[in-house]
Amino acid sequence: MVKLALFVRLEAKPGKEKEVESFLLNGLPLVQAEPATTAWFGIRLGPSTFGIFDAFPDEAGRQAHLSGKVAAVLMEKAGELFTKPPSIEKVDVLAAKLPG
Repeated sequence: MVKLALFVRLEAKPGKEKEVESFLLNGLPLVQAEPATTAWFGIRLGPSTFGIFDAFPDEAGRQAHLSGKVAAVLMEKAGELFTKPPSIEKVDVLAAKLPG
């Protein structure tokens, strides 16, 4: 069962929207290798606003993700792709329906 999550809001620099979209699409294989990342979504909230929502069973899983490959690439590319640093919010999951 998932109990914890992250919501990351990303605002693309003008003209970088396709690159942010590609970044999210290319991130999927990386998180598939993370056993404690129960769910991961790369999302588009508007023309230049994107996000990541991912869920974990416990704090150890969330911390493993934050120190994983996707997070490292996200921070590495932040200055190039985003108007401001990614907003990373730690959230609690109150209810969830997952395939199983």
